[in-house]
Order: sequence, then structure tokens, then C-alpha cells
Amino acid sequence: MIEGVCEPGFQPVGEALSTSLEQGGGGAACVYHHGVKVVDVWGGTRDRDGNPWMSDTMSMSFSTSKGVVSTLLHQLVDKGLLDYDDTVAGHWPEFAAAGKSKITVRQVLSHRAGLPHIRQLVTDAEQILDWDYMVDALANSRPRLRPGGRSAYHALTFGWLVGEIIQRVDGRRLPEIICSELAEPLDLDGLYIGAPPEAIARAAVLNRPRRGSISKAAKVLPVNRWINSMSRVNRITRGPFDPALIRDALVVPGDPGLLLEPRVMEVPIPAANGLFTARSLARVYAALAEGGEIDGVRILSPETLDRATTVQSRSRDRVLLTHMKWRLGYHNAFSTRGAIEGAYGHYGYGGSGAFADPGRGLAVAMVNNSTGGSPFGDERIRLIANAALVSASAISR
Repeated sequence: MIEGVCEPGFQPVGEALSTSLEQGGGGAACVYHHGVKVVDVWGGTRDRDGNPWMSDTMSMSFSTSKGVVSTLLHQLVDKGLLDYDDTVAGHWPEFAAAGKSKITVRQVLSHRAGLPHIRQLVTDAEQILDWDYMVDALANSRPRLRPGGRSAYHALTFGWLVGEIIQRVDGRRLPEIICSELAEPLDLDGLYIGAPPEAIARAAVLNRPRRGSISKAAKVLPVNRWINSMSRVNRITRGPFDPALIRDALVVPGDPGLLLEPRVMEVPIPAANGLFTARSLARVYAALAEGGEIDGVRILSPETLDRATTVQSRSRDRVLLTHMKWRLGYHNAFSTRGAIEGAYGHYGYGGSGAFADPGRGLAVAMVNNSTGGSPFGDERIRLIANAALVSASAISR
């Protein structure tokens, strides 16, 4: 059963959410159209005991987090506190080690910093819970790839790179910055990266394998299956394919089920552990879709937003092996019918995601507690996206 509201003409979004939940679990979707909330729906179950998804249930949304943390950095550019073409080391001096003095903020945001290799930075998954360890490891690391070259998705390292730049410039810790710069001004009901106990109490439980111990959760994070699938695609498209690079970017040594444990939500892992409601994500992207402002609250100027959403890379990404059309922290938005021209946002493992489509005045978001699919999402968010596009197009006729 789906609860909530779909305004006239947008019922297909509720139907798409219902379809996406037929596989089990729960989730929520929210849509804004020309700055007005037209869909706010939820359904399914939030845990393995079958308790229902509630209106304020949040879920860890994996890489969907990258779009939120990138928006925080754009706000610093808006304030004149840094620029995209600044060197990272200009704000984070230790980062200049091992030949990285010329890497720019722009290269980090567009996944061209040459540092996707999480596998070489840690010896055990537990280390990703230690912010200081991770930023020191990145500062001391030599690039795996040539900085400024073809994009290579920084699946996990992106978060500490962008997050530490933000903290060095702002002077506060990331959870506090998210609260004061986005959650409070936009009156959001659930937007965290590094969440307090009272927020974690509202979090849905991520699905895990039904059999075996958590050590078998690697089956839920199917990197090898993804690599094998992309290998077949590569033989047809003759695109770039380096399985060692893909594993280096996506596979953390040690317990593969760590990211499914509730304690992960307590600390900021900005590329992977944002805890969100669909309602909050949609409102952030609604502001972006409307030129940086919603309901009289401006989070970005049109000028900075234009710079932030200009495509930086049109070649196939070396890790994701597809044309992501990276902006600065955002990628092309996709529906079941393919790329959505002019739309941008970020999707996450398990099917969560959010995007802005300024041309149609749309902002769309989905969260769920499912696991599966590719490293950057699956059909769930694409189904929701397509339903929103169809609804908006019908209303505009």
C-alpha cells in the first residue's frame, strides 16, 4: 500500500513507487513541479520485522550523498571563499604530497583527480569510519591515474576529498555545515551525513542477505557481477575496460557488509552514507531546478549554479564505463528511456537518487532500503524518473 499524496496528473509516480516495491522492502518518492510539491508518497516496510515505512522514515542512500555534499561546496564558491580552479593544496596544504600540488577542485568534482583507489588506501573496512585516517591517507597517496585525464568514478574517495576541502575552507565539521547551510534554511525533515542518535532511530534497516552471516553481504554488493557484465558490454562497444581499476575504486578490503551496519551512519562518509528522506532531497533539488531558490530561500546564485552544472567530461567514465556527462559533483540524470537531456543529479547503489530538470521545472527524489543493482543505481529511480517526466509532459500539453 502506498500512502501520501499525488496531485492530479502525477498519479503515475505513485504507481511507479508501488511497482518498485513489489520486490520487497520500502521506500518513498517526492516530486516538485515549478517549485510546488506535487508528489509525496511512501510505502512498504522499513525493517525485517515488517514494520511499515512511515512518513518521516529515512534511509541511507549511498552515492546519492555525493550530490548533497557537492552542493555544499558550490555554496562556498558562491560566497567567494574558493574557486573551482583553485588547487586543492591551496586550501589543504598536506594534499600537495606525492605529486598532487596541481590537482584542482574542478578535477576532484569531475572525478578527474586520479585518486579513485580506495583499495590501496585501507587495509580493513573499519578504517573508513575514521575521518582523520582517510584524509591523511589521501593526502599522502600518489595518484593512481593522471590528474586531469579521463574521468574515473571516485566511488568512495570523492567524499573525503570534497568533504575535507569544505571543512578546511569553512572551519566547521561537515554534519554541522549540512545542518546550517541546507537543512535549517530549507526547513528539511531529514538530511544528514553523519547522523545523531535521534535521526538514526528513524532510519530504515537496509536489506541484507537472508541466509548466512554478514560476511556474505558481498553478494549484495555485486562488484564482480558488475565487472563481468561490463566486460560483455565492452566487447561490443570497445570502450575502456580495466577490471583492476574498477575493483580498486569500488571494493573496500575487509568486511564487505560494513556499509550495511547501522553504526556506519554515525560518522560522515560523504560519498556513501547520507541519511535522507525523499522529501528533503527533492526540496534541495527543487531549489536547484528553480535557479537556486525556493519559497524565498536562496541556496545558490544562478551564476554559480550555471558553472556547477556545466558538463566537464563527455567521454566514457573509466570505472562506470558509460557516458556520465559529469558536471561538478553531479551526473546526467537517467530514466527508463535513457538520459534526460538537461537534467542533473546523483543516483546511488540500491536505487535511491535525486535530480533537477530545470527545463521541465522538475525535481525528483527517491529513497529506499533495498540493496542491489549497479554502483550508481538501478531501475527503481529510473522508474520514478520516467513517471515524473510523463506526468509533467502531459500536464504541459
